[in-house]
Amino acid sequence: MDSLGLLVWLTAVVTILSRSHADRNVYPSAGVLFVHVLEREYFKGEFPPYPKPGDASNDPITFNTNLMGYPDRPGWLRYIQRTPHSDGVLYGSPPWEHVGRPTVVEITAYNRRTFETARHNLIINIMSTEDFPLQYQAEFFIKNMNVEEMLASEVLGDFLGAVKNVWQPERLNAINITSALDRGGRVPLPINDLKEGVYVMVGADVPFSSCLREVESPQNQLRCSQEMEPVITCDKKFRAQFHIDWCKISLVDIKRVAPVVPERSPMGPGVLPDIGEYNPPSESLKSRDYFADFLITLAVPSAVALVLFIILGYSMCCRREGVIQLVHHSSIQKSTKELRSMSKNREISWPLSTLPVFHPVSGEVVPPIHPDSYETTSMPLMQTQTNLQNQMQIPQQQPPGDNYCMSTFRRLEVNGIPEERKVAEALDL
Repeated sequence: MDSLGLLVWLTAVVTILSRSHADRNVYPSAGVLFVHVLEREYFKGEFPPYPKPGDASNDPITFNTNLMGYPDRPGWLRYIQRTPHSDGVLYGSPPWEHVGRPTVVEITAYNRRTFETARHNLIINIMSTEDFPLQYQAEFFIKNMNVEEMLASEVLGDFLGAVKNVWQPERLNAINITSALDRGGRVPLPINDLKEGVYVMVGADVPFSSCLREVESPQNQLRCSQEMEPVITCDKKFRAQFHIDWCKISLVDIKRVAPVVPERSPMGPGVLPDIGEYNPPSESLKSRDYFADFLITLAVPSAVALVLFIILGYSMCCRREGVIQLVHHSSIQKSTKELRSMSKNREISWPLSTLPVFHPVSGEVVPPIHPDSYETTSMPLMQTQTNLQNQMQIPQQQPPGDNYCMSTFRRLEVNGIPEERKVAEALDL
């Protein structure tokens, strides 16, 4: 057996490629990474070929996996398929509680070109392993890998080989692989070929090496707190292919960590106590008196409102303060009506813009700007005309040989109100 075959045997990673059309039985080990590849080439035989003979068939095929009788997969089993033109992968770490109980997973393939389906069953028989679980477990975060890339047997074998050289264990197993997106990571930007990142947990039967312990030194812890890369001597053994974030490495000794067992209440026999036969209520129901409810909901609020109305009426009509307020209000209303009637009937001179205008040459009267129906109430109460006697001479046309007359406007006041009057004076030239 060559070194690569020995390494695959040490990792105990189960990779199964479906080749037959019948239901497939697989036998993964509890606590060891289980990988099952759903090949598109296998399911292409279930669908009709292209209409034209000789054409290459590259139908888009997607898969749906679920536990038989349930809508989803078991909690420990995950599935990923990037595109309809890539293979699907089932992966996970079988728990110890499912040892000896077969798990039937239904696999349904959908042909996105013909809309046909093909279904097969995968029977997972979980086997027990020695020294389960391994005492020393380390979880690495690889920044330059996606989960489907890490699940490939060649890539995973290279990573475990690098860990084996650093750790030097007698037994080394891959326990689980988790995408960074399942741990709350963000989807990377589609630039510079960035990856999502993947967490890989491995277990061994020997204590951690001095190289792995360097992460716990105070200097490296300080550099991690400052978001700087720690100085690890064995990083060069991974850097050629794997970029490890040493600040996120986790080293756990499960025998030193006290397991937390939740307290459970004692379970009963599952039989309900005997409390006798069921006694339903009688068919004849007693009549109910709603008079008390009526008094509470209607009569009492009505009585309170009536008392308040009486008190208000007494204070407004029977007491001196209330009578004064009523008289004051009525006097204000009467005065308001009187002022409105007086404002409509007041006599006031028309504004200058409404007086007749005479043509400066012919002397003819031009109609005012505002019509006769002009609302007098909207005119200002005070006039702003000055009392200065401003005169403007307007020449008038006369027959030849006659005396020349001048027409003037003189501003006068009548009873304190300015008024424009037309005065004609004859001048003998």
